[in-house]
Amino acid sequence: MEALNSGSLKAVIGVTCFRYYLPAPPTQMPINPPLPLLYNYRRCPYAMRARMAMLQADRRFLTFEVVLRDKPAALLALSPKGTVPVLRLPDGGVLEESWDIMRWALASPDPEGWWSRAQSNENLDLLRRNDGDFKRALDRYKYPERYPDDARPREAWRAEAVPSLLTLLEARLQRQRYLGGAAPCATDLAIFPFVRQFAAVEPGWFADQPLPALQHWLAAWVASRLFEVCMTKQPVQVVAAFPGLHAGDGDV
Repeated sequence: MEALNSGSLKAVIGVTCFRYYLPAPPTQMPINPPLPLLYNYRRCPYAMRARMAMLQADRRFLTFEVVLRDKPAALLALSPKGTVPVLRLPDGGVLEESWDIMRWALASPDPEGWWSRAQSNENLDLLRRNDGDFKRALDRYKYPERYPDDARPREAWRAEAVPSLLTLLEARLQRQRYLGGAAPCATDLAIFPFVRQFAAVEPGWFADQPLPALQHWLAAWVASRLFEVCMTKQPVQVVAAFPGLHAGDGDV
């Protein structure tokens, strides 16, 4: 596996601007046939993994980019908890969790095994760790001001995050290219946005850690066409068509 030096990894992690932009469409769009509508927040890692799954599955969809301080009544009517992502399906169904959106996008059909490979006990355990202990440590490391009653310094949460997930990912990726094995799976898409968020807090510190396989995996996903299109900027508070990704273009 090709190693990345600290400078190149910092450069990759620091990429925040992407080339794909769309002009603002009208708030109401004629839809024929009806398309799924994703209530979205571009920088949310849960929304990122939902978008990546739908793009990889070649699902056409619309987005409504939410301003979190001004959540639309339509979103709250569908999902009173008001968190994103939320997917409104053409048949009126509603998916309120990112993993459920990923299942809807990838599981049927699943010709390339993106969903089936994610169902191993090992991969499901990684997902639970990511969405549990690692996310808890990540939030307190990245946003210490949100937890004023927490006496632990942010560096303690940074240290806790490493064994809770990152060393396990490193061990897996030392043996195989992806969490899915020789080919990627939904677990790669589900965990990548959170590792990216963690690495971006202190890129220099992360680049200096003995996690070469994980760093390579992260850099490859950040540089991928799939992630680039996933991060397309959308106009806020209006319905907009999301650009598509042809099958295979998202390979890294």
